[in-house]
Amino acid sequence: MVADVTTGQNAEPLVLPKPSLPHIIIVGGGAGGLELATSLGKKLGRDGWFHKRSAAITLVDRSRTHIWKPLLHEIAAGSMDVDRHEVEYMAQGHWHGFKYRYGEMIGLDRAKKLVHLARTVDEDGREVTPDRWLPYDTLVIAVGSVSNDFGVPGAKEHALMLDTPEEAERFNRRLINACVRANTQSGPIRPEQLHVSIIGAGATGTELSAELHGTARGVVAFGLDKIDPEKDIKITLIEAADRVVPALPPRVSAATSDILKKLNVDIRTSARVTEVTSTGVKLANGDFVPSELVVWAAGVKGPDVLAKLDGLEVSRSNQLVVKETLETTIDPNIFAFGDCAYLVPPGETNAIPPRAQAAHQEASHLVKQIKARLAGQPLKPFKYRDFGSLVSLGHYSTVGSLMGFVTGRKMLIEGFVAKLMYRSLYKMHETALHGYWKVTLDTLSRLLTRRTEPHVKLH
Repeated sequence: MVADVTTGQNAEPLVLPKPSLPHIIIVGGGAGGLELATSLGKKLGRDGWFHKRSAAITLVDRSRTHIWKPLLHEIAAGSMDVDRHEVEYMAQGHWHGFKYRYGEMIGLDRAKKLVHLARTVDEDGREVTPDRWLPYDTLVIAVGSVSNDFGVPGAKEHALMLDTPEEAERFNRRLINACVRANTQSGPIRPEQLHVSIIGAGATGTELSAELHGTARGVVAFGLDKIDPEKDIKITLIEAADRVVPALPPRVSAATSDILKKLNVDIRTSARVTEVTSTGVKLANGDFVPSELVVWAAGVKGPDVLAKLDGLEVSRSNQLVVKETLETTIDPNIFAFGDCAYLVPPGETNAIPPRAQAAHQEASHLVKQIKARLAGQPLKPFKYRDFGSLVSLGHYSTVGSLMGFVTGRKMLIEGFVAKLMYRSLYKMHETALHGYWKVTLDTLSRLLTRRTEPHVKLH
């Protein structure tokens, strides 16, 4: 029994009716989840030329729109217009044969095969959707990951995470407000003012530091003449490991570090954060980095809800442990993939990394898996193929390593070719959602309108 806030009465959670066809619920509309829902919707969720609708596909997400997560650092820096890149779940479902349910998963009843969605309210406190349960035959969990602050004092209170578009936009507003405030105040700029500390020099932190170098100067160029960007704006990148982007080969790390140093980014490696305060960051060696804005981009873990899903096994990083088939170890009716899943391939010692390419490959594999499951056929193991990694440093450069298709060795790439390949990853994601022709037309439209708009977001 739950309390109904709008009426003050107790009300039983609503159990929605089960579709007559096998019901496949996908929780999480990130890169992998939305690709999976779109592909299954087209293949199973609607009538086609050579097939009849054979399943009901439902996508659940607590947001109403989708943004490709690797782009969040561009939103935070203000170099991307969110409206031009977000995908409306409801419209996507209408066009591609799946239903969209607005809500956040807060629990699970595996015996009854029910997913529990929390009640949602609008900004005025009025109910949008009630507390309810959705019945399923097959459940796929793809809720992604969140930043791991490792319990560092002050991190939750004073550092901004970049796990969602809303958080990225919040950082961007704070950055612009800080610049406007500094330009209009009567006194001099304080030591920590207009300083940004980024904790974690992985892909997100490194890309954000380079992107901020350009966009912060772009904001100042639009009339904030009291601020000297070379003197007043400072970016510090803090990493506990001994080099930036430690997950990538040393050659890529060295190339990335060289470019960041040319941009005057203050790089602190082998630096462990002990506390985040309202005015800066304390390090284990006793140093204090004064900062008005602090971004936490170090470490990932599974969302807290994963440890509350009716006994499903989780790893130390709170990710759902899955078999080679991407089934959860406890329940064959539940699959998990993407950043929220933990899978160590046979013969390996490390789990598949939380990368967009992994989620894309797993989504493609699960389309075949679910079709086989509906046909009563045996499932096949997932095999991850590492195509290398790329780090985008804004318009300055792109560096990375690609896995050679012939030799099997990784090769370093940099500059225009690397940038082109980095952008192609996003185009592959868009093509999986919309098809080739729509992506081509949208890309041309963005290129044309980009010439008539400011290259940084100013509000």
